[in-house]
Amino acid sequence: MPAFTFEKLSPPAPRIANAPAADKKQRGVISSMLNRLAEARGKRRLRKERAVPARKTPKG
Repeated sequence: MPAFTFEKLSPPAPRIANAPAADKKQRGVISSMLNRLAEARGKRRLRKERAVPARKTPKG
């Protein structure tokens, strides 16, 4: 007589098709927000690089 027996496992339940669609929507919103922030940061950086500080002329 065996000391243990194997149980027959049922196959995994099928996944719901609606869950990934909602996940993509959230990722889309987050990625678009990050893109907007990155664009604004890049524009600020370009403005700082283009701006030339006024030179001080020595008096004398």
